[in-house]
Parts: sequence; structure tokens; C-alpha cells
Amino acid sequence: MIWLFLGVLFLFLAFNVPVAAAMLVAGSAVLASLGLFNTQVLAENMINGANNFALMAIPFFILTGEIMNAGGVSRRIVDFASSMVGHIRGGLGYVTVITGIIFAGISGSAVADTAALGAILIPMMAAKGYQKNKATALVAATGIIGTVIPPSIPMILFGVISGVSVTGMFMSGIVPGIIMGLSIMVLWRILTNRERMATLPKASGVERLRTLRGAALALFLPLIIIVGLRGGVFTPTEAGVVAAVYAFLISLLYRELTPRAMVAVLIQTAKTTGVVLFLAAAAMVSAYAITVAQIPAQLAQTLLGVTTNPTLMLLMIMVFLFLVGCVMDMTPAILIFGPVLLPVITSVGIDPIYFGVIMVINLSVGLITPPVGTVLYVGCGIAKISIVELSKAIWPYFALYFGLLMLLAVFPQIIMVPGALLR
Repeated sequence: MIWLFLGVLFLFLAFNVPVAAAMLVAGSAVLASLGLFNTQVLAENMINGANNFALMAIPFFILTGEIMNAGGVSRRIVDFASSMVGHIRGGLGYVTVITGIIFAGISGSAVADTAALGAILIPMMAAKGYQKNKATALVAATGIIGTVIPPSIPMILFGVISGVSVTGMFMSGIVPGIIMGLSIMVLWRILTNRERMATLPKASGVERLRTLRGAALALFLPLIIIVGLRGGVFTPTEAGVVAAVYAFLISLLYRELTPRAMVAVLIQTAKTTGVVLFLAAAAMVSAYAITVAQIPAQLAQTLLGVTTNPTLMLLMIMVFLFLVGCVMDMTPAILIFGPVLLPVITSVGIDPIYFGVIMVINLSVGLITPPVGTVLYVGCGIAKISIVELSKAIWPYFALYFGLLMLLAVFPQIIMVPGALLR
């Protein structure tokens, strides 16, 4: 049944069949082989897959990110970061990382963060003499922090599909996300140590205060989300509503969000939401078929026959997830393999929240890995460079994230201790 499901799934993906349709066909193939195929069951599971309160957080956080870009919020955050560190060697690189961490605490999407960062900062870096492929690689590597720091859309999906606390996932992702950002800064320092790059003029105290005042309202948004979730003031879904309303209000205050732009924002949000929720609906059919066929139990039995050591088991699964991330986008990978792997990791005593964070980070690396890396293609489109040029510049960040993943696997306390304290 495992090979039947994966074989049908990847066969249809190889022929460029949409992922949601491939998931439906693969789940239907498993049910048909068991003599349990029923169109009513398929319809019920699809409806149940989309009709989930926690999933409602996704369109609101997507809307928040779109409003940020259209309402001038993103530019003000970049201006503030530039005034603080833009004058030092490679300063625009540090601006990129700092801004990326702030963006990550607002939108929850790697693609949205990469697009917002790239549209503003890649032209700025190119104008200052930065090599375009290296600047784009930095933006892409920073963009995937958006999947780790709350509010992370992939973490919402993992929580929903696996029955794990979304708030617990959010709180456990804060420290790893910050570590990712700090690690990128160190690597950027090493990579640019001997390069000549023009810097921005050093901002005066008055200018820094002006940019801080301009970005202050936007900077409060991640804090509102985290404090509200930590204090039990609202659920992740309610946090999405608060974030969207707050972003809308401050965009009106900045007077840059026109009615025409708002219509475009709503249309783009609806399109993105439709894609994600249809994937979630199709994933529920696959999850039902996988459960009925007892695939998780079979997989657990197979892997436990190899090792029962939690660390070795995790490393094996991480290698598997890396290979999956190279050929499949992050959202369907979480929806398909989350419920399959959860029984395996719980059987060896690995905390589901810890595993969820590791899985999200692991699959995030796939977003900057050819040939399917979505974030890479976003960066190429903005910078007008080829995927080959960008791939040559992205490998140091790939190596960095690989090392960080090994560190998190060997020392789970890096995730678990801060996560427990924040929860």
C-alpha cells in the first residue's frame, strides 16, 4: 500500500498533474485496492478537510502580508533597518536579514516574504555594487525564515493535519527562527569580508528616530501576535484576524492603500487561499486512505526494525524529508507525510511539537533547493537571473541550514526548552 500510494502520487506529479488532483487520485487508488472506494466518502473527507477552524488563520495571515506590501508597511520596515545598519560593510545584507525576521513575524509565508524583500532590496543591493546572484541568494535564504517564526502557515497546516497544538508549534519556532537569522548574518560576514561594496550614508540620530517612528506601528504587530497567543488572549485563527485588521488600519493611516490596490489585495488573497485550502481538502482524502490502509503502522514497523534510537530515527526521517523537499513543494509534503510520520516518531518517544518544527525547517530548505525550490524561482523572477546563476550562490546557505538541522537533531533542547518556557 505504501508503494501503491507513492507510486501513483509521483507518477501523476511527473506528468505535471496538479498536486491536489494527484493526491486525490493516489488516495482513491488505495481505497479502490481495498474495495472501499466511494465517491460520497471522498466528498465528505474533502469537506471536512477544508472545514476546519484552525485553517481559517491562513487566509487572514496571507491577507496581512498582501496588505503590508500594498500599504507601504514593508518599505517603512526596510527604511528603519537601513538607518540602523546600512552604513556598515555589507550593511544591506544585514538589513535584508533583520527585515526578513520582522516580516516573518507578520506574514508566515516564505514566498510572500521573499517577494517583498526582493522587490525592495535586490535593486538597492545591485545599485550599490553587490553581485546580483549573491544578493538574491541572501534574500531567498532569509525568506524561508518566514516558515519558522510565528505566524507560520506551514506550522498551522502541520498542527491541523496532525492534531498538534498550533500555539505550541508557534512558540517553539521562535528561537530556531532567530538562530537561522543570526547564522545567516555570520555567514554573510564571512562571504563579504574581502569584497568591496558601497554602503549607505550613516544615518543621524534624528533620521533613525524618524524611521523608527514610521515603522513603529508595523513593528508592534509581531509582538501583538506572540503576546496574545502566549497570554491566551486569542487563538491562532483569531490572531490572524487581529493581524489583518491591524495591518489594514495602519495602512490607512499611512495613506498608501488605495481602493484599487485593496481590490487587488483581496483577489490575490482569494487565489492563494483557494490553492491552500483545496490542497488541505485533497490531503484529507489521502490521510483517510492512508489510515484505513494502516500505512503509518506498516511504516513504523519497518523503521523500528532498523533502529529504535530516537536520534538515529530522526536523522533517517530528515534525510527522507530532504529528498521529498527536493521534488515536492512544502505544503503538500506536510499534508501528505505529516500524518504518516507522526506515529513513527511518537513510537520512539520524540515530542510531536519538536518533530513538527524540525519537519518545517527541513522542508523549508527544499524551497531553496533545485529543481522545485519555489523561493528560488521567485528570486529569479525578481532579479532577472537564471536558476543556474542563483543555484551557484545559494549553496553556502544550504550548507548552513544543513548544519543547523544536524545541531537541532542532536540537541533538541534548543527547541524544546525555549518552547516549553514560552508556552
